[in-house]
Amino acid sequence: MRVLIVFGTTEGHTREICHFAADVLRKAGHTATTEEAARDSADVQIGAYDVVLLAGSLHIGRYQPGLVRFAQARADELNAKPSAFISVSLSAAGENPDDWECLEDCLARFEHETGWTPHQVHKAEGAIKYSQYDFFKRLALKHIAAKRGQATVTSRDYDLTDYDAVRAFVLDFVRADRGPAVLSDPR
Repeated sequence: MRVLIVFGTTEGHTREICHFAADVLRKAGHTATTEEAARDSADVQIGAYDVVLLAGSLHIGRYQPGLVRFAQARADELNAKPSAFISVSLSAAGENPDDWECLEDCLARFEHETGWTPHQVHKAEGAIKYSQYDFFKRLALKHIAAKRGQATVTSRDYDLTDYDAVRAFVLDFVRADRGPAVLSDPR
């Protein structure tokens, strides 16, 4: 199966997840191509692929503008073939029902803004990359983590992603009969 993976990333973690997913698919015998959503994404030939996987990370309640533009511009093509979305966020790593409700709201807004309804959605846990943050962002994320009962130190980064769940999601997606939308909830 030929799989296209298009992603938006802010700090690079979603790129890492997508490269991991592509490696998993290649090891399973599929062809997987990764593309970062950008201004020249109009050149991406969706029709050359059997299935499409988009991925983006939430920052202040929004996905990357390039990914939103890509999904908006290609909504008809995405809706016409098997497609899935990996939503990467720190909310997905938590147990707080309010965070999960907010995540659902962000996903609904993304679908409404883009006109694209993925067949499947996986909510992947994000990362805290203190090494990439300025002083104020480090302080804010340390406060958010503490509020959620996670003790962190700003001298190291934290990858909270459940890679086994990502592996299972992408392999199930390429094998699925792709009926109505299915949400993957790692809680």
